[in-house]
Amino acid sequence: MDRSDAEELDRADELAPFRERFVIDDPDLVYANGNSLGRLPRETVERVADVLTHHWGSRLARSWDDGWLDEAQRVGDVLAAGVLGARPGEVLVCDSTTVNLYKLAVAALDARPDRRSVVVASHEFPTDRYVLQGLAQQRGLALQWDGEPDRDTALCVRSLVDYRTGARADLAARTAADRAAGALTVWDLSHAAGVVPVELDAAGVDLAVGCTYKYLCAGPGAPAFLYVRTELQQQLQSPIWGWFGQRHQFAMGPAYDPQPDIRRFHAGTSPIVGIAAVDVSAALVAEAGIDRMRAKSTALTSLAIDRFDAWLAPLGFTLATPRDPNQRGGHVSVCRADGAELCARARDEEQLITDFRPPDMVRLGFPPLDTRFVDVWDAMERLSRVSRPAPG
Repeated sequence: MDRSDAEELDRADELAPFRERFVIDDPDLVYANGNSLGRLPRETVERVADVLTHHWGSRLARSWDDGWLDEAQRVGDVLAAGVLGARPGEVLVCDSTTVNLYKLAVAALDARPDRRSVVVASHEFPTDRYVLQGLAQQRGLALQWDGEPDRDTALCVRSLVDYRTGARADLAARTAADRAAGALTVWDLSHAAGVVPVELDAAGVDLAVGCTYKYLCAGPGAPAFLYVRTELQQQLQSPIWGWFGQRHQFAMGPAYDPQPDIRRFHAGTSPIVGIAAVDVSAALVAEAGIDRMRAKSTALTSLAIDRFDAWLAPLGFTLATPRDPNQRGGHVSVCRADGAELCARARDEEQLITDFRPPDMVRLGFPPLDTRFVDVWDAMERLSRVSRPAPG
């Protein structure tokens, strides 16, 4: 292969026009960090401006009557249909991933009061581990690191795509195995939503959370989402009782009476500006089609692994990401002992943005809507240049 082959792939790419719908102000910069923070969609600038100037600026508090009160569930339904493979009324856009994980983990533990252990991977994303460690300490629970659920397991917490390696779990098979042991499972979809088909309903998933600022491009700190299967909604109770989860919200009554549906997992006032950004990005994914996005993502990561073999393996790198495309998500991770230094040099000397995860991992993320095949080619070539021994 040479770079002209990547250019030919770009000419044949039916998703190529979507790149023009993102803010790209430096054509020389190669951005391979969309698995950490996605690019800004142009429409988000317009939508947020409209929320600020028209709705907040002109309509003021009347905007709550215009629809703001229901935005968390309305945009949740957009995510459900176009991104998550869920049914209407099963997804809520609210809070952070950490807070949502806490809410669903506590609800699951309370639903299994006679079980005293929690299964989680030792390499799970830090916030997931920290939330569970805190709950275990408070409740006197045992954490089963890297274990399999048994008759004493109340809860399993798993990521669909591993934030380090990009390895993808089997959603349906793992869910079925956990359920067979009598445990509830909370899936973290943060590194999967918007880049791989999820199909929560078809896989029989009970509970899930995820962020929206990676492949969903809703911006730094954008509100996260939570998912609760319809059949469980009235059985589970959120540990955070807030007025947006109250059945008769504006009665301002003395006692809490939770909503009978997904809204019972709402707590405080909806972050309207952030939800507007989620609405734009979820609609973009739905328009592009998650199956087409997955096909391109697979091709992008396959090209990266091909160039890894040609350029990086001879320089002492190892590949952390599965070679089987069915077992990986949207990013590729390569490892070398001086990975942190290489990320910094790539940024400063080659205009290549990647990111580093200890102890030695360089992650390269390739969101399919704004990444070209030549971007993948250039990213791998630039990383190889800063990794070669100095002349002489």
